[in-house]
Amino acid sequence: MDLKDFLFTKEHEWIKKEDDVASIGITEYAQKELGDIVYVDLPSVGDTITKGDACSNIESVKAVSDIYAPITGEIIEINETLEDKPELLNQDPYGEGWIFKVRIDDSDELEELMNHEEYEEYLKGILEE
Repeated sequence: MDLKDFLFTKEHEWIKKEDDVASIGITEYAQKELGDIVYVDLPSVGDTITKGDACSNIESVKAVSDIYAPITGEIIEINETLEDKPELLNQDPYGEGWIFKVRIDDSDELEELMNHEEYEEYLKGILEE
């Protein structure tokens, strides 16, 4: 998959913008660190999320991890398939494993995120520690 259209957070969420809507999920690195994902606590359609706030969580065989809002906006769609198939986050984190979609309030917030190349450099720093 070509990740050049994706943006990333230091908390290992990804965002893919299409017009004023952004799909959000977790990165390949995050799902590998979590291990087998067994449950996804999805936010509700209509919820307003604020950049940096926990808005969902994922339960794996290892731990429960928060998902942080990479941008501010209104949740307009959730991936209900994850309720029955949370393993999609492991199998296809950048495709069928998206978690929710947000109508973006402030597109300037996107400038604070990393592009794929910057995220890869960030991961190298983590892996070297």
